[in-house]
Amino acid sequence: MAISKKSTSIQQVEPDEKEPTSVAGLVLENRLGYALRRAQLAVFKNFNEAMQEYEIRPAQFSSLVVIEGYPGITQTTLAKVLDIDPPRIVSLINNLEERGLALRVRCKRDKRSHGIFLSKKGEALTEQLKELAEQSDINATQSLSDIERRQLLSLLVKIYAPETSEE
Repeated sequence: MAISKKSTSIQQVEPDEKEPTSVAGLVLENRLGYALRRAQLAVFKNFNEAMQEYEIRPAQFSSLVVIEGYPGITQTTLAKVLDIDPPRIVSLINNLEERGLALRVRCKRDKRSHGIFLSKKGEALTEQLKELAEQSDINATQSLSDIERRQLLSLLVKIYAPETSEE
């Protein structure tokens, strides 16, 4: 049995004089995931610029803030709170320790576990970074009013941390 190949010709199209600059009119403009990702890119760009001097990435900043709020938190709990894979959290904490921003202390109750604490340097830096992060958020969302910014934050929280219904 012979297999016949259909001849397909590809037509070359001349590029438009004007290249597209947006997704206006495409289905992407109505996709929540696309909009969230584009917004995330814009917010992270501002954040990274604000934190560049301190060489702090978003996950490091989040970790510092959570450790500040829950001194003695374990790596496992920190990974769960931030939804970060446990192997990644280990290298993240190692990095914070190497920089003198955090330290692990063996837990008295469970000698196998270590609590994570901010160092004095980490505490001072975290205070500075929180102010920078707040200003970064404002800069990234400058097209929104204060009310719109609070509404957006409230709606986003509903997506990633929906209230559990009590039965």
